[in-house]
Amino acid sequence: MARRSIRHGLRFPMMLVSGLLTPVLLLLLFVYIFGGTLGQGMAGASGRVGYLNYIAPSMMLLTVCYGGGTTAVTVSVDMTEGIINRFRTMPIARSSVLTGHLIGGVIRTTVTVVLVLITALIMGFDPTATPVEWIAAFGVLLMLSFALTWLTLAIGASAKSPGGANTATLPLQLLPLISSAFVSTDSLPTGVRWIAEYQPFTSIIDTLRGLLMGTPIGNSAAIAAAWCAGITVIGFFWARRAFHNRDRH
Repeated sequence: MARRSIRHGLRFPMMLVSGLLTPVLLLLLFVYIFGGTLGQGMAGASGRVGYLNYIAPSMMLLTVCYGGGTTAVTVSVDMTEGIINRFRTMPIARSSVLTGHLIGGVIRTTVTVVLVLITALIMGFDPTATPVEWIAAFGVLLMLSFALTWLTLAIGASAKSPGGANTATLPLQLLPLISSAFVSTDSLPTGVRWIAEYQPFTSIIDTLRGLLMGTPIGNSAAIAAAWCAGITVIGFFWARRAFHNRDRH
């Protein structure tokens, strides 16, 4: 089922390309167009190099968020085109459909994160992480990918059409923009700053940035783990309920 999910995702090449190219294009845009100004006064290197070091961890997180659209669409296609009825006649566990999509989604996301990281390194990204910190950083991204994949599974299983599933994942792609992804939350207006400081992605980005660039993490790692655990639980039970409700019909 995981292999089927990966092959199924290849039937939507524009979504795969969009999920990869959007973070890369944002990285190029912000570094080469805005980086000279936004990077002024940053600790360590300043200007474009300093801003690249600041924004690269954010782009890896954004890649995880953009990858959820493909997962939601592939699940929705299964739920709306009758393949579930065929699976009922086969000697497979009912849960294998969801777990296959889960594994396939995490694998797709991991590959795209690595490609974005390679792009950032080619551009001059200069992380200070030790091997242990690299492992921890990828662990954070894997934890987030696991949580968001469950959530997008639920969205795909609940949506009435693949187009609706894709649209429903847009908040996951837009919410990181209102965080510490591109600028420090201290520079934001009061109301926006409150949202940015207490939404899930800021703590995850701050944890990634701390692991890769040596900036202070504080309690961000614990908050990030709590957010990911909560999203996983919500996505898991929502996906199971949505899948079985559609399965009965």
